[in-house]
Amino acid sequence: MNHGNVSISLVTKLYTELADWWPTLSGPDEYEDEAAFFIRLLKESSDPPPRTVLDLGSGSGINAFHLKHHFAMTLVDVSPQMLAVNRARNPECEHIEGDIRTLRLGRTFDAVLIHDAICHMTTAVDLRAAMETAFIHCRPGGVALFVPDEMRETFEPSTDHGGSDLEGRSVRYVQWTTDPDPSDTTIQVDFGILLREGDGEVRVVHERQLHGLFARSVWTRTLRSVGFTPSVVSDEVLRDMFMCRRKD
Repeated sequence: MNHGNVSISLVTKLYTELADWWPTLSGPDEYEDEAAFFIRLLKESSDPPPRTVLDLGSGSGINAFHLKHHFAMTLVDVSPQMLAVNRARNPECEHIEGDIRTLRLGRTFDAVLIHDAICHMTTAVDLRAAMETAFIHCRPGGVALFVPDEMRETFEPSTDHGGSDLEGRSVRYVQWTTDPDPSDTTIQVDFGILLREGDGEVRVVHERQLHGLFARSVWTRTLRSVGFTPSVVSDEVLRDMFMCRRKD
């Protein structure tokens, strides 16, 4: 289940009123293998390996929970509620509230990571804006890793489900991803969520999000246009990611 988020206009119940459910909804153990893959990619990206990493759209801090043992992490999210969850999980990290399309910190990092928060970029303009933010905050010779959930060439409608029990709370969800209009740059993601408190009462929440869907050529062309040199890498599930270098 996605755990990063971006603009105020796109922030929905999952990232505001339901933010404090995220420790129950999705835990770090689910992302341990994926985080290990990111850590290896980042460490192998340069010599010496990156020391400082900017995590744009860090959500509930699940990736940072693993990466903070290897890098000095600065964690950005637009939702103050999600940052509160993130801060409780990763108190030793720096936390900054900001929109990944417009953030300007006035400093650079050895590496920049944008995980699935990038899926909330539903237009080419927004996608480029997020890439520009990454470029501006990446030091010369540094790297940026973009991890989109889906690629136009490989997209297939899907369903997913999950949830857990934690400290007197229980969550179960189903995630249904479809593409009502293959001619545009968005897909539709519906969440059906069951929330149970300690008293046994169950609440049902429906959430609909639009996520961006772009062709691989759009990704590589846009990354080059903002100044990166991109390379396509894939993880064990053959999901395309983009490891990009900013020239010295």
